[in-house]
Amino acid sequence: MIKNSWKRLSIVAFSLVALTFVGCGNKSGDKAPKAGKTIGDKMDYKITGIDAGSGVVQASEQVVKDYKLDYTVQTSSGAAMTQALADAYKNKEPIVITGWSPHWMFSKYDLKYLKDPKGSFGAAEHIDTVVHKGLKESMPDAYKILDQFVWTPKDSESVMLKINAGGDAKKIARQWITDNKDKVSKWTEGTKKADGKEIKLAYVAWDTEIASTNVIALALEDMGYKVRLTQVDAGPMWAAVASGDADAIVAAWLPKTHAKFMSDYKGKVENLGPNLEGAKIGLVVPSYMKIDSIEDLTKK
Repeated sequence: MIKNSWKRLSIVAFSLVALTFVGCGNKSGDKAPKAGKTIGDKMDYKITGIDAGSGVVQASEQVVKDYKLDYTVQTSSGAAMTQALADAYKNKEPIVITGWSPHWMFSKYDLKYLKDPKGSFGAAEHIDTVVHKGLKESMPDAYKILDQFVWTPKDSESVMLKINAGGDAKKIARQWITDNKDKVSKWTEGTKKADGKEIKLAYVAWDTEIASTNVIALALEDMGYKVRLTQVDAGPMWAAVASGDADAIVAAWLPKTHAKFMSDYKGKVENLGPNLEGAKIGLVVPSYMKIDSIEDLTKK
């Protein structure tokens, strides 16, 4: 009888110890460990983004809803995002970023866009030149130069890559202008030199816009304009050109990324059309990741 009682007590004690270890292994609020981690587990269900409020981040947040993904778009900055990409790429770790092209990272790393079968990111984008309403009357030659400004993704990426490597943006833009006189002469064709008249350009701190704005600024300076550059976030950039605090931007991503701004300031700005065709936004991963679609983000 006593022997059986000790046996029963031993079984109870063993059970309590086992339960204690199970409890310690899964603290309140922690995700339960899974056998065979999914891609999401490996990345803490995080999409690495850029600045909050940017078009590509807003589009990515909508994609999370459209595809019912258990992911969060973590905002930071363009520099922080590309550093996170560099760190992951070096160690061949999984990472998903809010990407866009043209961008120097596509020249430096082997990357791919995830397919978007639902079409949440929309069709191909273009980057347009948008000016304050009335610029044509106040500065017709500057207006014409801005209207004739056009270059290619390859042109843009060549400037971006050198800036990212640590070069001075203005010096690199000057070298590009020197090496591409035929293209630049088409931008200024049919215009007269100014006599130090000031023109104000606004831009966002995206690599594409740092490159394009510095290049067009020097083209205008060479035609006698005093160019003042102001770097701001996307919302203030559009507000500045609408109010006249800035005369122009060469950084309008359309038809989707900046669609809201274009709608909000209708009648106060004039769109001169694309200065770069073939732009794109989407979710981007290193090519070593064995996924091809946004839908694959839930797979093991």
